[in-house]
Amino acid sequence: MPSFQGFPEQAEARRLLDAALAEGPAHAYLFHGPAGVGKRRAAIGFAGALLGDPGRVERRAHPDLYVLEPLGDQIRIDAIRELRHDLHMRPFEADRRVYLIFGAHSLNDEAADALLKDLEEPPPYAVAVLVADDLGQLSETIRSRCQAVPFRRLAEKTVREEIARRAPELSEEEAASLARVAGGRLDRVDRLLDPQAARRREAVLEVARSVYREPGFEPRGASETLMGIAAERAAEAKERAQAENEELALTPREKEQRTRRAMRGAEREEVMLCLEELEAWYRDLVVVAAGAESAAAHVDRLTELREDATVEQLPGAEAAAETVRETWRLFEELQLQAGLALEALFVQLRRALVSSAPALTGN
Repeated sequence: MPSFQGFPEQAEARRLLDAALAEGPAHAYLFHGPAGVGKRRAAIGFAGALLGDPGRVERRAHPDLYVLEPLGDQIRIDAIRELRHDLHMRPFEADRRVYLIFGAHSLNDEAADALLKDLEEPPPYAVAVLVADDLGQLSETIRSRCQAVPFRRLAEKTVREEIARRAPELSEEEAASLARVAGGRLDRVDRLLDPQAARRREAVLEVARSVYREPGFEPRGASETLMGIAAERAAEAKERAQAENEELALTPREKEQRTRRAMRGAEREEVMLCLEELEAWYRDLVVVAAGAESAAAHVDRLTELREDATVEQLPGAEAAAETVRETWRLFEELQLQAGLALEALFVQLRRALVSSAPALTGN
């Protein structure tokens, strides 16, 4: 069977999947790697090749395709029970049935235990493809029952080419800057090219500069700006979830829970993205002040960076970047109260940046 196309780079994943198509698939695969690097697209392409009908698989219209996604922020046992019921139905048209389990890292303990039983003794015609962003959240027993297919962050050149393809009106500097901010993830490219996302990014950069440029800077006001940005993302997620709910066989309570989880997830993700943008800006102050402009992420904002970056400010900018990184780590590991945590962060940033470059405050 020939190789299939549809996801960029990922040479090792391509090699493993092409071999599976040529020699016959295993009963279970685990596509793992960072979000936004092509795992989902590859899983759909793999399923299309296995079932011999990529078009209907892409539309989710093939009778031998089963797709499971998290309901909000988790995959629960009821969803796995439904999959298990389907698993023992023989193929309708193809030689096999394919089960795509997206967000496998969000399996709760009960759901993972239930899925494990079927991974240990699967029907001979079934192929399961688990797609996970974080291996650490999956049990070792589930991982050991699947053939691992690794995905890596995309090269900056690949992301830049994708941006140029989608938005040819952007200058080379703008495309390069967005590619660096995207951090090897195509899902971030989607957001960065969205006009509303671009407006939000501008607002975050204004906040980043105001920390050390505005004499009357208020940490609470900066925190409220970022929380407002996160609230916009939550509202967008609410609209999408409500539209999707109409297509799902859920109770009113389940629809409400799904919508709330989608909103919480979008808000948290946007806070994390804002922190990454802040960290990148303060890191750029360091590299520009050190004479390494080619390493700057915000190559479309070099005029402002040259204006702001000074050798005297280097210690403060380094401290600011590390402070943001630490806050990002805490957000990733703990359930922080975002507003208060951001206000505390801006107090620390003001102290670090103004003490090293008082001239920028206008005093």
